[in-house]
This record gives sequence, C-alpha cells and structure tokens, in this order.
Amino acid sequence: MSKFRQMTAFRHAGLLSCVVLAIVLGVALGLFAPAPFVRGVNTVVALIGQFIKFMVPLIILGLVTPAIAETGRCAGKLLLVTVAIAYGSTLFAGFLGYFVSAAAFPSLVSSGAGQAVQDAAREFPPYVKLAIPPVMDVMTALAFSFVVGLGMVFTESDALKRVFSDFRSVVVRTISGVLVPLLPVFIFGIFLDMTAAGKAGRILKDFAAIIAVFSALTLVVIFLQYCAAGIVARKNPFRAMWTMLPAYMTALGTSSSAATIPVTRAQTLANGVSREITDFTIPLCATVHLAGSTVKIVSCSVALMLVAGHGSEICLSTFAGFIVMVGIVMIAAPGVPGGAVMSALGLIESVLGFDHAQIALMIALYLATDSIGTACNIAGDGAIAIVVDRFFGVSRRQEAACPEG
Repeated sequence: MSKFRQMTAFRHAGLLSCVVLAIVLGVALGLFAPAPFVRGVNTVVALIGQFIKFMVPLIILGLVTPAIAETGRCAGKLLLVTVAIAYGSTLFAGFLGYFVSAAAFPSLVSSGAGQAVQDAAREFPPYVKLAIPPVMDVMTALAFSFVVGLGMVFTESDALKRVFSDFRSVVVRTISGVLVPLLPVFIFGIFLDMTAAGKAGRILKDFAAIIAVFSALTLVVIFLQYCAAGIVARKNPFRAMWTMLPAYMTALGTSSSAATIPVTRAQTLANGVSREITDFTIPLCATVHLAGSTVKIVSCSVALMLVAGHGSEICLSTFAGFIVMVGIVMIAAPGVPGGAVMSALGLIESVLGFDHAQIALMIALYLATDSIGTACNIAGDGAIAIVVDRFFGVSRRQEAACPEG
C-alpha cells in the first residue's frame, strides 16, 4: 500500500472516530449542560452551517467542472462503456434504495415524531446569527459546471483547464483542511442541542433502524450486480462474490476506495478478468462507481424526511431527479473523508429541502457508516470489470495474439 493510500485510510479511520466521539459527547453533555453553554455551542454550529452553505456551490464548481473536462479529453469506446455501466449501476442502486426505503421506513422509524418533539422542545437560540450568502445557488453552479466543462472539451482550452485545475486544488484543500475538521464540531453541537431539548433519544433509536435497512440493501445490491455479471459473462456469481470478499473486507476496515485498489485489483484478476481490463476498470470505477454511497444517501434521505414529518414530500418525481443528479455530482468527490456527502449536500438541501438539523444528521449518519457504502462500491467494481471484460477482453487478447503485419 502506497504512502498516500495509507494516509487516506488513516484519515478515514480518524474521522470516523471523531464523529462517533462527537455523538457520544453531545448526548452525554446535553443531559446536564446549562443553557448558556448550549447557546454558545449553537452559535458556533450556526456559523459552521453558514460556511458549509457558502462552500457547496464552490465545491460543485471546483470538482464537477474539471472532472467533466478531463473525462471528455480521454473519451473512448472502452471508457464510455465502462462509465455507462458504472452510472447505470449507481442509478439502479439509488432507485432500489428509494423504493425499499419508502416501503419499509414508515413502519420502522418514528414518522412525524421529530416534528412533534421539536414543537414541545426547549429552544437554545445562538447568541449571534451571521449570514454568509453563497455566490450562487446550487442549480446555477451545476449548470455552469456542465456548460464550462463541456466547453473545455470541445475548445481544448488548456489555459481554462489549468485555472479550474488550480481551483480544484483550492477546494480540495479547503475540504480536507477546514470543512472536514469542523464536521465533528458541527455534529457535536447538533446532538448537544437535540439532547438538551429532549429530542435525541428518539432520533438515536431511529438511527439503528436506518442503518440496518441500508446495510441490508448494500448486500442486495452486490448480489444483484454479480447475478447480472454472471449472466452476461457466464460465470458463477457466488464464486465471483466469494473471490471478491477480501476486497470487501478491506474496504470495510479502511473506508477508503483508494486504499483498497491493490486488493480489488488482485481479486479481480483472480476472477479471470484480463490484466488490461482490470488495470483500466478498477482505478476508474473507484472514482465513478458509487452504488453503495448512493443507496445509503437515498435511504437516509427518505428516513430523515419521515422523522421530520415530511412524509408527504417523499415522491418518485422528486427523488428521480435527485438520484440522477447525485450520481453525477458524487463522481467528482475528492479522495478525502466526507468528500461524497459534502458534494451531495447542495442537492440534499435544494432538491429535498433539508434544513440545518437534517443536514447535520445526514452527515453524521453517512460518516459514521462510511465503510458500508465504500465496501459496496468496491465489491461492485469487480462485477463491472467482469462485464467489461466479456465485451472487450476477448477482442483485445486476440489482437495481442495476432498483431498486424
């Protein structure tokens, strides 16, 4: 494992520990903390929330725009087919997560109870409210990113590409150096406030049901991916899944797609995929295939909307657009802890209408269970490699065996 991948894995593990500690401390201190202390922490949390809202459009501009430009520059048949299969897998997982969650969660979580408890809860308003308006709204940032990104593909403007490449470095450094360290403080403050107001007990109870459902969903997604790959490539799906188990377990332990690439590569080769296809698809899918992350975000979104008493707003028309867009936006997520959920926050807020507390709960749920989604992403990469090898691997091996001339 390279030094970079080791550092990535350590950062994921460190962030997970900080998030869990923040939740525990927030609940423990909220039981007896005086009101002035809670109001002081809420002041800090409100400022962090405003900064996150300010950064969301910049994150989209800095990550999505150069990602589109770079993908288009190296576009080829193999690339397009692999990306299309990966995106199709991500969409399938997202819609599966929506339908199962919409059917299961109304009977598992305290639907509408969050609003009822909030109405009777104590209030701890921040001492100071400071608004930091974003430079543009989320949908404007998305439209701008697609227009400029595709424009750079067709005009081949190297100068503009360098500008957005540098801007991406600034955004990634801001996420890793500022936003990510602030997330545990943000989560601590939210759970402190909920506990002091008498709302935390019911929320934590609902967390267990949410985690159980989307964890089971990720296993279903993996099973269906390998069944499809087995049908296409005429392989035993159960044997292929068993072969990929070391990669799955490594991802569970590291919460890092980058750190797991060497293991994923080795197990994909063990599944009979050609070396050329393996070396192409595994690093690429580690970035563009986000089935596990998508099913987790969609499931958590449905559950948190029910908890907040917004069950009537959980409709397919809203979530269809959300799933389609979030599958694209998260492709540009940087290789830092929390990158995927930070990239998706703009859509979670603008499309689903999440408020300050719901966003914090989403971040807490996502980061506390980061390894589950990552492991699903990684396991699915092996299935995609099998499918791609079925269509491209044989012809490439034949070309190598019968060179021209």
